[in-house]
Amino acid sequence: MGFLTRWIRERLPIDGDQLREWTNEPVPNHLKRWWFCLGGTPAYLFAVQIATGILLAFYYEPAPATAYESVRYITETATYGWYLRSLHKWAATMMIAAVILHQMRVYFTGAYRKPREINWMVGMCLLICTLLTGFTGYSLVYEQLSYWGATVGANITDTVPIIGGFMKRMLLAGDGYNERTLSRFFILHGAVLPATMILLLLIHITILRLQGVSELKFANERGDRPQHFSFFPDHFYTEVTIGLVLMILLSALATVLPATMGPKADPLSTPEVIKPEWFFYVTFRWLKLFSGTVAVLSTGLIVFTMFLWPFIDGWIRRKTRASEASVWIGIVAVITIIGMTVWEAIVAH
Repeated sequence: MGFLTRWIRERLPIDGDQLREWTNEPVPNHLKRWWFCLGGTPAYLFAVQIATGILLAFYYEPAPATAYESVRYITETATYGWYLRSLHKWAATMMIAAVILHQMRVYFTGAYRKPREINWMVGMCLLICTLLTGFTGYSLVYEQLSYWGATVGANITDTVPIIGGFMKRMLLAGDGYNERTLSRFFILHGAVLPATMILLLLIHITILRLQGVSELKFANERGDRPQHFSFFPDHFYTEVTIGLVLMILLSALATVLPATMGPKADPLSTPEVIKPEWFFYVTFRWLKLFSGTVAVLSTGLIVFTMFLWPFIDGWIRRKTRASEASVWIGIVAVITIIGMTVWEAIVAH
């Protein structure tokens, strides 16, 4: 081992003490609570998505004539194909939920405030990319619901003023769903969106390293207790434990509730019920409550407002005495989102 260590150090002149110092910065005590270190959870699930997605891509054929049968082969014939597909499906569901919860945690703890406005906007970009990845992945199976869900999504995009038509053609690779659409979705799902998310993650982590983790203090904390703990091994072991628990949970869900096959897409038969995946329920319900253009523009305004919220919150705090108005606005927003999601899930169609 001594020879191997010397051989490596001669070729990679890295000082072990400096490396440990760089990677072992103090971590605020509040990160001992899982709720406050949610950022590692979607990162782990993203890694599971990449690993299982690569294995599934060996068998998937992105064309209308072959997509459904290739997914059927993965599900019913390929060795452990059902398990890998189910892992991919459940990891996607949990990743979307984890990113939403992480963004909520940042919002309700005010961790988006100065000087962390840029990282909040990067996080919003990650949230949107995560939702788009879920949408494109759902469309790849070429089932009846996924086909019509993609068609409805493209038609909604078409209602966006000025750029809507261009966005629809870019999404579908034409004016309507055609033989090139699935390959377009496949490239977006398997290459463009993951690469964008990796780049955003690198930016997100770099900014976090430069600024440090936002610190939270609780009323019941004793003043004589240390305010920080070591990243390695304490926090590192926490993340490893979370990863192992998630792997057990994913395996259990994949085994007990495996991914199934719905009816094959039929462009000539519109289903009576068209429903998106759960994470778009609130948007779907919103679109049903208002006319097309009004619903799309208001949705865009809401998303734009979320991007700029650190600056809006700063203006509210400067101009009024309601320093925590954002908390109450957030509570109303969360109740509304949950209510509309449940409404869409249970309403008769």
